[in-house]
Amino acid sequence: MSITKAHLTDSIHNQLGLLQNQSVKVLESIIEIIKNTLENGGDVMITGFGKFYVKEKRKRRGRNPATGEDLMLRSRRVVGFNPTSCLFSVLGGKLGYYWIMTLVISMCYVFNTWCSVKK
Repeated sequence: MSITKAHLTDSIHNQLGLLQNQSVKVLESIIEIIKNTLENGGDVMITGFGKFYVKEKRKRRGRNPATGEDLMLRSRRVVGFNPTSCLFSVLGGKLGYYWIMTLVISMCYVFNTWCSVKK
């Protein structure tokens, strides 16, 4: 099951007793802070969870999978993630690691899409 923004705002609403619109504002503020930090090249460390960081990818050769044509991929910045050992152990070692990395890759994709991490 994927957790959506609506699920997160409902959790904030239920756990903190905030009004629904306040919960939405809290979540959007957190996302905006993370987004701005990453856009400016900073890291976001969430204790007990992990660290989001911006990683430079250099220009490289690639291939169009549909046509097999060689092409050059531009240099870019992407969001990466390192889970804390605490999160790693809570999720049960290797199997948990693959699960959390799937989650984090999805989150990094979302942050890359939302912020279009700029140089």
